[in-house]
Amino acid sequence: MSEQPRRSVQDPDPEQSAVFRRPQGVEGSFDSRRRGDLPPRGIENTPPTPEALATAFSRPPGSAEALQRAPGDPEPSERTPPDEQLFWNSHGERDPWRDPASGVVVGAPALTEENSDKDHEPTPGPLLSAREVLFGRRVHPRALAALAAVALLLAGVGGFVGRITAEEGNPLTNPDVTLAKVEPSVDRPPGTVATVAARVVPAVVSVEVQVGSQGGTGSGVVIDGNGYIVTNNHVISMAVDTPEAKVFTVFSDGTRVPARIVGRDPRTDLAVLKVDVANPTVAQLGSSEDLAVGDRVIAIGSPLGLESTVTSGIVSSMHRPVRLAGEGTDTNAVIDAIQTDAAINPGNSGGALVNANGAVVGISSAIRTLGSSGQSGSIGLGFAIPIDEVRRVTEQLIRTGQFQHAKLGVNAKSVTDGTEGGAQVQNVQQGSAAEAAGVAEGDVIIKVGDRQVASANELIVAVDEHRVGATVPITVVRGGRELVLDATLQ
Repeated sequence: MSEQPRRSVQDPDPEQSAVFRRPQGVEGSFDSRRRGDLPPRGIENTPPTPEALATAFSRPPGSAEALQRAPGDPEPSERTPPDEQLFWNSHGERDPWRDPASGVVVGAPALTEENSDKDHEPTPGPLLSAREVLFGRRVHPRALAALAAVALLLAGVGGFVGRITAEEGNPLTNPDVTLAKVEPSVDRPPGTVATVAARVVPAVVSVEVQVGSQGGTGSGVVIDGNGYIVTNNHVISMAVDTPEAKVFTVFSDGTRVPARIVGRDPRTDLAVLKVDVANPTVAQLGSSEDLAVGDRVIAIGSPLGLESTVTSGIVSSMHRPVRLAGEGTDTNAVIDAIQTDAAINPGNSGGALVNANGAVVGISSAIRTLGSSGQSGSIGLGFAIPIDEVRRVTEQLIRTGQFQHAKLGVNAKSVTDGTEGGAQVQNVQQGSAAEAAGVAEGDVIIKVGDRQVASANELIVAVDEHRVGATVPITVVRGGRELVLDATLQ
């Protein structure tokens, strides 16, 4: 194997040199100054440059600057404008566009369509403040005067158009209309609801009870000029045994004064309060015995805290035994109630039920509802304590602070034989009036005095009608026979 002679890097291969060497007479890579001296090589010339490209990318007319500055040429003058400096400058060696060894990177378009549109938009000038317009002498005075005149003109035209629109926009309106008023006053004859209410409302008060964070409301009626007010026991019972409890009364004119409890009777659900008020309006007390079913009555009170509320109706029934057992109170009463369809709601308790003459004939105490806990409101079934019973109890409460009830001394239940009812005696208390009269267990009481007894509740109200010590005939049925026994109530 023969050894090939070693060549230097500066000594190229003759065969490769013949292929890749420069043409004769060319010394640099791009020698435009000798382009015309190059001999033809048999290569066809490229077609002429399009006029659009030549216009866009050609050198300015009369410029002899080359695209590339040959190494060793002097730096362009600092006074030469940037757009006339040579494209190949001192930084060209670090410019990837001029560095043949730089990598190929595809970049974003030099100019987007959106940016192109924005670049062609004119740059807005600086905005002027109101101070500069008026005092900075940036605007000619005549221009300011013209602007003010235009503003006044527009304001006048706008006002005129607005007036025309307001007056003629709706043909149904008339800004000059005045409605006539009837001069004669309304004639309200005596006995109307309005006349009665005007006379009785000042005598009816709202009762407020405060026990710590709890409280309740009801109504009351002024029954004496010394400041005595009657109300229901279940309205104020929560304040009886609580030292820090407070009771207030609010009159129809807004006067709010504290009240003290004079006395109360849980068995009739009545109580008396005392307030220190000079010359209060006192309600007139009538007679419940004069009432008849169908008579017109008016209820006045503070239902649901709405003071001085007036409703009207009729007497629906008389002598209706109704048991009262207020939740959260010690009331456990059976009243001989007046039934009415006048709207009565929670808060009416203790208020007045008056007749067409304005006389109080009952104290509103209870309602019958279809909801639970009596919260569904009035359905036309309201009950009031007859004023005759109220007068008898309140007089004794004012005099002594308590009321004594007559007792027969029996426990009974309601029974019926299909046609008539009665109160069957379950047991007779030892030493009672019933034992002394000869009433026995199993007897059915059907009458007390002149009043028929059809149930156990009616037996209670029939006995309560009599005073302590009164001798009352008691009619009983024993073994199918009626007996009349005289009992002296204790």
